[in-house]
Amino acid sequence: MNRNQSFLDLPISSLGYGCYGLSGAYGAKLTESEMIRVLQKAYALGIRYFDTSSSYTSTEEILGKAIESFRHEITIASKVGLTKDNMTNLSRKFVKLSCESSLKKLKTDYIDIYQVHFHDPNTLIKETIEALEELKREGKIRYYGIGHLPVEKTIEYLDYGNISFVLAEMSPVNTFRYKELNYLKNNYDFNIIAFSITGRGLLSGAISSDTKFLDTDIRNMDPLFKRARITSALRTAEKLKEIGIRHGKTSAQVAISWTVKNPSVIVGLTGPTKIEHLEENSVTLNWSLDKSEIEEINQFVEKEEYTLKKELYEEVNYILTSPSNAFEQSYKDLIYVLEHCIENRFIKYEDGINIYMKIIKNKNSNTKSLDTLNEIKWQVKSLVNYECF
Repeated sequence: MNRNQSFLDLPISSLGYGCYGLSGAYGAKLTESEMIRVLQKAYALGIRYFDTSSSYTSTEEILGKAIESFRHEITIASKVGLTKDNMTNLSRKFVKLSCESSLKKLKTDYIDIYQVHFHDPNTLIKETIEALEELKREGKIRYYGIGHLPVEKTIEYLDYGNISFVLAEMSPVNTFRYKELNYLKNNYDFNIIAFSITGRGLLSGAISSDTKFLDTDIRNMDPLFKRARITSALRTAEKLKEIGIRHGKTSAQVAISWTVKNPSVIVGLTGPTKIEHLEENSVTLNWSLDKSEIEEINQFVEKEEYTLKKELYEEVNYILTSPSNAFEQSYKDLIYVLEHCIENRFIKYEDGINIYMKIIKNKNSNTKSLDTLNEIKWQVKSLVNYECF
């Protein structure tokens, strides 16, 4: 896609800016003026797609201030579904009120793409779609899409509504969701917005298995940065570095180019908080891999995924059958196992989410219990369908 190509009458660049990192999710917390500087620099470099959410602390307000002078030259995407206390709510009333709030914060009278963030089991999908269609008729949103949903719920939304976009984590170290969605493209017409396209920095070449993150950095708990998964990801990063050297490009630039060149990917999101990283990423607006190198990466990724699958089976089996003696390690191991099992549908999505909430509740309680974690572990073990491995 060219730098300023229009899609569905929206100005969308192949590289977009995701505001999640500006909320402090990765440890770094910028001042308001620094955030505005980063966002305006993104625009100056050619980025025309900006992604935020009502649940990303203060980022809608900051984005609204930063883009005010060029608002009609860019695409703004925001999300709905999470309440202030981190519960899901997609009722008609909440969707409508949230949109009004986001419009005010963003200093705009319309949102280009409004996205369902997470599934709400207490609201019928039909009701949520009706609310989104109402907002569309009122001119408050132009298009709508969906985000972090299991495949069966994704299909329901695609059946009920006019879904133009689906968010998907995608990079050379995570293709699972993309493959699910690309298969659905046989029957539905939507485009994919890819996020975490450098593996949350893991493919930058600056992270190793010994890297220590700030206490406030979510990567401390991210399964991608643990055990076999980080070992596999670092092997992939080395492969990307090798290809990048041929062009005088970085492994992150190779990862970005590969991701956005995949069929149905309309835009890929990165969210650096440092100007130098933003400039590095933006090189891909005017540079891309050739077909032979994309295929070279495809073949490497396929082999690496096969190797990782075997390693993960051994790790998951070991964790679920071994006694735990330390709370913190047991907690991290359970999150690691649970994400893998939910993602690969080794356990039902609803079961996995319920178990995850139990783990978090125990972790956040004043009386953390290793016995409770062990009980949860045996519960997971009883639910895992090993025939799917």
